[in-house]
Amino acid sequence: MNKLFIPAFAVLALAATPALAQPTDILNASYDIARELFDAENAAYTASGATVTVNQSHAGSSAQARAILEGLQADVVTFNQVTDVERLVEGGFVSDDWQTEFPNNAAPFYSFPSFLVRAGNPKNINDWGDLAAEGVQVIFPNPKTSGNGRYTYLAARAWANEEYAGDKAQVEAYLAKLFSNVPVFETGGRAATTAFTERQLGDVLVTFEAETLAVTKLLGDDQYQPVTPSVSFLSEFPVAIVDKVVDARGSRDLAKSYLDFLFTPEGQEVAAQNFHRVQDETVAAAHAETFPEIRLVTVEDEFGGWDQVASEHFADGGLLDKVFINQ
Repeated sequence: MNKLFIPAFAVLALAATPALAQPTDILNASYDIARELFDAENAAYTASGATVTVNQSHAGSSAQARAILEGLQADVVTFNQVTDVERLVEGGFVSDDWQTEFPNNAAPFYSFPSFLVRAGNPKNINDWGDLAAEGVQVIFPNPKTSGNGRYTYLAARAWANEEYAGDKAQVEAYLAKLFSNVPVFETGGRAATTAFTERQLGDVLVTFEAETLAVTKLLGDDQYQPVTPSVSFLSEFPVAIVDKVVDARGSRDLAKSYLDFLFTPEGQEVAAQNFHRVQDETVAAAHAETFPEIRLVTVEDEFGGWDQVASEHFADGGLLDKVFINQ
């Protein structure tokens, strides 16, 4: 089996550390498709002289937030959605000023929902409207458990708002058809990739651009090809220290040093090599040929910010539930 599809191992809660002992390891709870990225980041961090062991836990970003609230002892989170960090703020695990602790509102890199189709693009899928066509099966993760899936929903809705000039009935009809074209909702982004590539389900995978490019490189452009839609949704990947855990373990300095590394030129280079778009202008310029042009809308401009998205779209009975007819 390809390394890309190794299932996430179950991570046990770390044992309590004596108050005077200095921890030698930390746990990074991250989103589902970030395994290879953080394998590379952790190796580069060690090569830079760090002696801490960084353990990894991977699952859907929303599922990871819930796991921490239920007892997963993560020192840091590297999520793919602000709302999942905010759940930890509400639960008393992360400070409410977490976005000020690192540059770029604590987002070292970003991506956006994009498409992966089978070689030759037999269903001629080029933009969001094609995903709702008759006879097209779409694979993307469950927006209830995955930040990846939530970004897909928001990107599709942003396209539909433009396409139908804000006509709510037409927007909802399009989204309901898109959701009905999904044969199975996996809990996270990597499981969705596995469904599309190993189980050969669907005609198109919607996931972060980073994943579409990585899969194409790994499995070959004779089998798959990435397709960049006309517009997509800016997906910034936030990081944060889990204050409640690091204060109990005495691992704050280790956690801060590790997350700081992600913003250095070395950390940014690793991210770019793993197909994530980075904030460092020099590194971004060096990898410009890797990434096609794309028009991205933001959560503030399109939906009024993450607080409004959480209350209007993702709350029980919200706008997502109106179109998620096969959940």
